[in-house]
Amino acid sequence: MQQPTIFLSGTDNLTLEQLMELLSQKYDEETVIDLMRKYCMQSSSSDIQKKGMEFLYMYGFYDDLNQLIQKNNESKYPSNRKWAVVYQTIIDRRLHRIKPPQLIENLNNLITEEPELKCLIEFVKVTAHYDLKQYNRIGNFLEIQQHLFELIGDNLLKIYFTIRLNQILMSYHLTRNELIIARKYAYRVLNQTNNVRSQISTHISLGLSYTFDTFPQGIYHLNKALQLARSHNLPNSVRIIEQHNIPFLAAHFNNAEKILTTDKSEQAHIEISKGNNLKAIEILESIKLDSPFKLYYMGKAKQDKYLLLRSYNEFIEKRSDYFFSRLPLTELQKMSP
Repeated sequence: MQQPTIFLSGTDNLTLEQLMELLSQKYDEETVIDLMRKYCMQSSSSDIQKKGMEFLYMYGFYDDLNQLIQKNNESKYPSNRKWAVVYQTIIDRRLHRIKPPQLIENLNNLITEEPELKCLIEFVKVTAHYDLKQYNRIGNFLEIQQHLFELIGDNLLKIYFTIRLNQILMSYHLTRNELIIARKYAYRVLNQTNNVRSQISTHISLGLSYTFDTFPQGIYHLNKALQLARSHNLPNSVRIIEQHNIPFLAAHFNNAEKILTTDKSEQAHIEISKGNNLKAIEILESIKLDSPFKLYYMGKAKQDKYLLLRSYNEFIEKRSDYFFSRLPLTELQKMSP
C-alpha cells in the first residue's frame, strides 16, 4: 500500500486514542502506526508530547523516543520535564547506565500528583526490583496497581499500561510456580505488543517455563526469541539466549552434546549433563559461587546436600523464586534415602 503523504496539522486538539481511531478507519495497521509515530514527533500539544513517549516506547521506536525525551526535557511545563525524567530512566536501565538501587532512589524522589505518571513510576520501579531478583516486590506492586489504574482517564495509555502489567504478571506467576497463569499472561503480551524486545523477553520466559516439562516446547520459544533478536540486530539479546538460556535448558534436559557457551557456570552444567562431574567441579572452582544456580551446579556435581540446601534457601529467601527453587529441591529428593 502506498504510504499516505498527509501532514498531521490541525490535529493537536485530538488525543492519541482519537487520532488512532480516525486513522484506523482509513489505513492499514502498519500505516497507522507510522503516522502515529510522526504525529507524536510533530505535535505541539504538551499532552501528546508526554504520552507520545509511551507510544514510541511500546512500539520500539527508541531513536524517536530519545528525541522526544529531549523535547520534553526542554519544555516550559514542569510536568513534561518529569515525564522526560522517567522515560530517560527507562532508557538508561535498558542500556545499563544506571544501577537498580539508584534508579529506585531517583524515582522515589520524583514527586507528582498525576495518576498516569504515578503509575508509570511504579512500573519502572518494579522492573528495577525484578533486576535485583526481589520478586516479592512484584506482589507489593500488584496490591496498589488496581487503585492506580482506576485513576487513569486516558484509555490508550491504560491499554499500554495493561501490556506492561501483563508482563509483570507473567514474571510474578512464574516465580510463584503458577505456570498455567504465567503462560496465559505471556501469550497475552505476545498478542498485544509489537515491541520486539518485549516479544523476545516473553519468549525467553515462556521457554524457561518448560524447564520441568519438556525440552521441545521450551527450546521452541528460545529459538523464536533468538530468531527475533538476530533479525532485528540485537546482539546483547542474541548473546544472552545463545550463551545462557539455550545452554541451560539443553543441559538440564541432557541434550547439550552440540551446545557451546563462554559462560563458565553453564559450561559446568553441560559437563554435569554428560556425566563429567569432576570436570564440572574444576570449572566451578575457578569462579565465584555467587548465585543459587551456581550453588546448585556445584551441589549436583559433588552430590553435596549442604550446597543444594544453600541453593534452595537462596532461591526462596533472596529471590522469592519458587519456580527455580525446584532445581535443588528435585536433586535433594533424589538423594533422600
